[in-house]
Amino acid sequence: MATTWTDGDPAAYLDAVTPAVRRRDAHTLRDLMERVTGAAPRMFGTSVIGFGEYHYEYPSGHSGHAAAAGFAPRKAASTVYLPEGVGAHADLLARLGPHTTGVGCLYLKDLERVDLAVLEEIVRRSWATVTDGTFGQRASES
Repeated sequence: MATTWTDGDPAAYLDAVTPAVRRRDAHTLRDLMERVTGAAPRMFGTSVIGFGEYHYEYPSGHSGHAAAAGFAPRKAASTVYLPEGVGAHADLLARLGPHTTGVGCLYLKDLERVDLAVLEEIVRRSWATVTDGTFGQRASES
């Protein structure tokens, strides 16, 4: 993910997303994350919609801040960021519906084909994990 909050307008960014299915899904993800986190959407870099912030510190001493929940509407799929790694959500991912994953990313091509209640629980768990003090786990460790 990008490393800096910007003054970009999340609503204007989402309204310009293409293709149309990605724009529809982006609005759904914004509403879902806003409901789960209670935080307003902000631009994190030029293409990530972030909610809240968490502090991380690794055993190496590297530390910083990042969006506690976030997504990016990409042309190929919507990317939901899971800082604690997708492995922490294996039980829920098995029930989610069509998706692919990276180490800390969940890729969704069409939210109408996934169980939104399951997705909401994934976001809720992730939010709780990364906002509970200083988070120091790399996504690859889950």
